[in-house]
Amino acid sequence: MRRFLIALGVMLIVAGVLWPWLRKMGLGRLPGDIRYEKDGFSFYFPLTTGLIISVVITLVLWVLRK
Repeated sequence: MRRFLIALGVMLIVAGVLWPWLRKMGLGRLPGDIRYEKDGFSFYFPLTTGLIISVVITLVLWVLRK
């Protein structure tokens, strides 16, 4: 459990540091991300971005287990 929490913390720190760079690459504005804007209201659900991040985290954790 300790190793998992440490890996999760490191991944969050890395994602936070790299977020401006990832944003320029289009992460967060991918096709499949749902965005709805109306007068005084906006809703954003990053479906595709969430799936890509989930796959990357799964692969990293899979490699750390071996």
